Amino acid sequence: MAIRRLPPLRAIEAFVRIVRLGSARAAADELGLSPSALSRRVSALEDFIGKRLFTRQHQSMKLTDDGSTFYNAVAPKFDELAAAVEGQVEDSRVLRLRLGVLPLFGSQRLFPRLPELRKAQPRLHIDFDTSPHLDHRVGDTLDAAFILSPQPDPSFHAVQLDHNKVYAITSKALAAEIGPTPDRDVLSRQTFLIHTELPDSFIAWKQAIDLPDLEPAAIDHYDSGQLILEAAAQGLGIAIMHDAHFDRAQDTRLASLFDIEVKSPYSYWFVCKPHALDIRAVRIFHDWVVKTGL
Repeated sequence: MAIRRLPPLRAIEAFVRIVRLGSARAAADELGLSPSALSRRVSALEDFIGKRLFTRQHQSMKLTDDGSTFYNAVAPKFDELAAAVEGQVEDSRVLRLRLGVLPLFGSQRLFPRLPELRKAQPRLHIDFDTSPHLDHRVGDTLDAAFILSPQPDPSFHAVQLDHNKVYAITSKALAAEIGPTPDRDVLSRQTFLIHTELPDSFIAWKQAIDLPDLEPAAIDHYDSGQLILEAAAQGLGIAIMHDAHFDRAQDTRLASLFDIEVKSPYSYWFVCKPHALDIRAVRIFHDWVVKTGL
């Protein structure tokens, strides 16, 4: 049987990375290529199939209709091929998992349990990524991730890990100044600390204390759970976080405001692409997460 000619796999990989990351520059960085080298790979692929996959404007690349059709047809097969190759090159020494983790979740919930995983699965090793927007890279540069979300993208296989309450957390000294009941005048003079992964939690909290239109003196934004809790402990403001963040911190400098119960819009989820469960490292880790509950 004659073997059909195929385009270079590196050209297909470059194309898939650009689409999934939404940026040629980000794709070039992930692949360790210069922008011009990445562009040459895409051009070679376009020449091979005889269709324009992207329109190029200045520094941006926008997917054409032909490009979208090609991606939908090829990307799932490319993922299957990658999984098949990984399964064949697996050796007796190491199973490798590329895992996205939010730092606070990692330090409070995942890492305290990892020794038992290592004992049970000594061949499983994990490369960790703590950059923002982890869900955007699942299925590409990440095999799986732990994310905070109201509801993950339906294209993911998702395991919900918890249900949370919203806490207003600050230093014990500031909590004493604010008092035991919500007061508009007092709260309007405060600085609130909002995590970039939990923007709607502040809205839910204000509604729960019957001050939906509360305008504080300032709102400071953080992308680090550890830093926002430390800022609260230092009296720099009121952090809007989860009950589990407060409880697991076990920081005697911290206090929660007001005896109210506020359901969080957000949960922690373990997510991966459904086909990734065919990869042994992903399956082992997924089953461990489900079993332990984290």
